[in-house]
Amino acid sequence: MRINFVVLMVLLLLGGCDQSAPEQKGFAGMGDQALAFTPVVPGRVFSFPADHGAHDGFRIEWWYVTANLKDQQGNEFGVQWTLFRSALKPLAEQAGWADQTIWLGHAAVTSSTVHHAAERYARGGVGQAGVRLAPFEAWIDDWRFASQAQDPLSDLQLSARDKDFAYQLHLTSSRPLVLQGDKGFSQKSEEGQASYYYSQPFFQASGTLQIDGQSYTVSGPAWLDREWSSQPLTANQTGWDWFSLHLDSGEHVMLYRMRQKDGAPYLTGTWIAADGQTQTLRRSQIQLTPQDTAKVAGRAMPVKWSISIPDKKLDISLDALNPNAWMNLRIPYWEGPVHIRGSHPGQGYLEMTGY
Repeated sequence: MRINFVVLMVLLLLGGCDQSAPEQKGFAGMGDQALAFTPVVPGRVFSFPADHGAHDGFRIEWWYVTANLKDQQGNEFGVQWTLFRSALKPLAEQAGWADQTIWLGHAAVTSSTVHHAAERYARGGVGQAGVRLAPFEAWIDDWRFASQAQDPLSDLQLSARDKDFAYQLHLTSSRPLVLQGDKGFSQKSEEGQASYYYSQPFFQASGTLQIDGQSYTVSGPAWLDREWSSQPLTANQTGWDWFSLHLDSGEHVMLYRMRQKDGAPYLTGTWIAADGQTQTLRRSQIQLTPQDTAKVAGRAMPVKWSISIPDKKLDISLDALNPNAWMNLRIPYWEGPVHIRGSHPGQGYLEMTGY
């Protein structure tokens, strides 16, 4: 889903909170109340390109890209790039250390045998990280997601580098973006927690990828998620399982399952037709079942799943390209590419948090 969450823990680690700070509720504190921040309510009218930028007044925000790639020999890879914005106070950006924003970056590459992940941290107001429009650029240190195009989502450059990997990708799309949920209002619980959420699932990526000193020329589909909120979870929600699926038929599917301490998970998603038309998927329409687990970082992770959406005649199974795609970062989680087999073959990405 691209709640990619860790931002609130970073807030505590880097934001100068004292030792008397209350224990956080929900996964990574995302169920903590945020009464001083702007609430997410239905009926918002999105505006582009302005909504590609940062949103003052909201506590949590991210720019998130995943790509399923192959080289000329058919070797498979996955790439992730994420920039998180976490506001300490509901204020506009300020110059210097008076700024009340924490920035966090995650980048990863995955093959069938290797998974590398890295993170970056920055305080706002000093130029180390941020998002600007005209021309669009989201960055932290030398990690960049940038465009010179009038429509930023039509033509972008994506890059990141760490000691064990690097990538430089060109992302293009002529397709319109997708508003998730109810016209961009994406509900996360029966109690009404929600985010504003849009995606660009129609990117095509090409470029170069380096892993452990070996270079590859790669291409394949990519997916951008954009979300912002102030309290996207309840205190009872412990984590989620999020799926972004590129089907060979040209259709796309986004699903997320929000797990809870008590009661059934909250389950919803979006069916994206090949022409870009969307349909919200309700719990009653989705059968999402873990099929097998792998021991990863001392945890039992469900790396194989079955998904059935009878209304769409979809009956598929998913398995991880690399079951050990563990993001061994300050707040750890699982994220990696998956194969799709069955009625609608394809490829995609899976994120699992809170295990």
